[in-house]
Parts: sequence; structure tokens; C-alpha cells
Amino acid sequence: MEHKCRGSYYIKVFGCQMSEHDSEVLAGQLEEMGYQSTEEQAEADIILLVTCCVRETAENKVWGMLGRLRKLKQDNPNLVIGVCGCLPQQKDIGKDIRKRFPHVDLIFGTHNVHELPRFINQLQETRETVLEVWTDTDAAVVENVPVKREKGLKAWVTIMYGCNNFCTYCIVPYVRGRERSRQPDSIAKEIEELVLEGYQDITLLGQNVNSYGKEFVDPAFDFADLLQRLNKIPDINRLRYTTSHPRDFTEKLIEVIAESKHVCENFHLPIQAGSNRVLKKMNRGYTREQYLELTNKIRGKIPNASITTDIMVGFPGETDEDFAETMDIVQKVRYDSAFTFVYNKRPGTPAAKLEGQVPEEIKKKRIQELIALQNKISLENNKALEGDVVEVLVEGPTKNNHDRLGGRTRTNKLVVFDGRSELIGTTVSVKITAGHLTHLDGEY
Repeated sequence: MEHKCRGSYYIKVFGCQMSEHDSEVLAGQLEEMGYQSTEEQAEADIILLVTCCVRETAENKVWGMLGRLRKLKQDNPNLVIGVCGCLPQQKDIGKDIRKRFPHVDLIFGTHNVHELPRFINQLQETRETVLEVWTDTDAAVVENVPVKREKGLKAWVTIMYGCNNFCTYCIVPYVRGRERSRQPDSIAKEIEELVLEGYQDITLLGQNVNSYGKEFVDPAFDFADLLQRLNKIPDINRLRYTTSHPRDFTEKLIEVIAESKHVCENFHLPIQAGSNRVLKKMNRGYTREQYLELTNKIRGKIPNASITTDIMVGFPGETDEDFAETMDIVQKVRYDSAFTFVYNKRPGTPAAKLEGQVPEEIKKKRIQELIALQNKISLENNKALEGDVVEVLVEGPTKNNHDRLGGRTRTNKLVVFDGRSELIGTTVSVKITAGHLTHLDGEY
């Protein structure tokens, strides 16, 4: 259906893939209402900030941008400015935003993203700030909300919302709520439509995908069952998923992935720390021994798998011995890559109140040591692939050299090679000629 253009919108995302997907849902609703996307803030009639509160740096960027937008609002009083996502979901932050930034018109959280059209219509009728943040008890899984994805080969599909884990450092369960799984039929239908639209690399999203379906009563249908079902979708190429919690990664799931033609051999398993003492204080629900047993099982069943991780340094009470155990587990598992970060306090989390906060200079020293070790291993792993022939889904010209093509292996490694533009969107075999820290060179 053609919609009369009502104006343009600009969306800025701070945060993870869940925030990125929230922005696609917001864009889908706006386009349904007749708005068009713009790359220029100054041209926009609606500006939405999809916020994150997992790290203090992301939060500070939001405050900075809201301050800068005050001038735009003065120049254009009809401009609609909205703040949504995880930040307003924290206790009293929505009221704080309204008080500190009176030029903000819409403030809503993570549970009512699908209500955007109502908020905009309400604002246009009343001209008063809309502040509506639901708790997770108000939230239900809402299907068939319009989604506007970037054209390309990759798409994200949310399979569940919320998290029940309550790691002591993490704000996510408080802002995303309890776990709620979508029905398998709805997920399959969405992916079937994406495949017909030409998307070839589809990532299933959830804070902990391994606990998908736990609240289903009858029949029991878990994440492994879902992967089996989606693997049978006609013409599907690649399936990925994130994030996996090591505690809930079952042998059944490993078997299903090993036998699936379309589920990629890339395992992202956040370890967070290598010390049992720290893991217990984090409330991670596994020991280093159980984690190593899991990675060994994966390597035993799927020898060519890549394993990536998240690692935190400087958790309250972390000693030199604890950090040495983290370095040891990195050497034992030999991750293909790791997202490494320094612990920082998140108000409202149990870890923020713990004694033994680690001094900044020690955190800095440890993170540098960890990055140096992981970079060494990443480079060695990539060099070990020299001479191998890998399957690459060609995504397009590389950012740095438009005469060369880039694409991803099933294990999610970037491969750069010379090739014709007609190869874009196809899956090709490429021989690896050189391994580098962040990518592989190959020849087609």
C-alpha cells in the first residue's frame, strides 16, 4: 500500500543487536505511517534514540546527544525527539530525562516499542510529553509488528525477550524483563519470508537463546528443536544465533548443530572470567571445569568450529591469581576472537555494592595483557587456515578497497579476495593465502 509521505525520521542506535533490531521495528512502524528515512539529523521530523545502559560510556553518549539536539529543537519546534530502549527502563530514569531534557517529546522503554504510532498520534493531539515505561509484567510477545531491515544478505530475528539469569554485574534482566519466547510457527513464518526476500545469513536473537521455550508447558520444545525445525526451511542458506549461555548449552544442542546443514559452526560462549571464585560471585552458574568440558565436547563433535567469547577484567575482588586463571583459560580454549572489556559499576546491580572494587590502573594493565594474548592466539588461528579452501558468502566490496570483495565464512571469519561484482550475494569457495589478525586473504 502506498502511504502519503508525512515527513522523515532519523534513528540512532546505542547498544547491542537487540537494540539494532528494536530500531528496525521502530523504522517499520514509521514507514507504515508514511515517514521516510533520512541520514541527516537536521532534515528529520522525528529523531529517535535507541539507548543502552549496559556500559557507562553508551549512557554518556546518549546524554551528550540529547544536549546537542536542544539546538535543533529550538530551530524547529515541530521536531519530535524520542528516547527509548534500555535507559528509560531503569528506575526513575524516564522522569529524570523529562526533567533534564524538556525538549524530549517521547520517552518509552523496551516492552512497548510496538506502541510508537500511538505515542506519535497522542503527542500530535496533546502536544505534551509522552512518558510511558512498562514493567515486564505488562509485557507480552507481540507478533506481526512491521519491520524495516536494511537491504542486504543478513537479517536478525528475535526469538525471545528478556533474561532470567541475574548475573550480578548485569542490568539486562532489570530493563529487558523475564524470559518470554515467541512461538515456533511465528519464527518460522518470519524466516520463510526473509528467505523469499533474498536474505541468506539469518541470526536468531535472544539474551540467552539456549533457554528458549523453557516457559512452554506442553509439549516441551527447546532451542535444539527450534534449530531442527528452521534447518528444514526451503532454500535457507545460513542460520546463526546469539547469545548462548554456557550453563544451558546441552549435548542435544551440540548434536543438532553438528548434524544441521544450515546452522553455522560458530559458537559464541561468553566465559566472563576464568576463576571459579569470580564466576561464583558473578552468579554465572558454571565452573571453569564445566566450561572447558563444554568446549572440548564442541571441538570433539565439530573439529572445524570457531569459538568466540566475552571476557571481563576487574570484577570486584578479582586478584592477580584470579586474573591468571582467566589468562589460562584463554590459552586452553584458544578463542578465535574475544570481546574484552573492563568491569564498570552499573547502579541497581548487586556487583555495584560489592567490596574490593579493583583500582583503574590495575584494570588497565590487565586488559592490555589480555588483549595482547588474545591477539596472538587470533593471529595464530588465522594463519593455521592458510592453504585451506573455505565457503564464503560474498557480501560486497571491502570498506578499504572497493576493487576487492569481502565475505564471511560459516565460522564468521572475514575473507578478502579479488573477484567480479557478479559474485556478490553468492556462496563461493576461496583458498586462504594469508591469515591476519582481523581477516583472511584468499584467492577465488
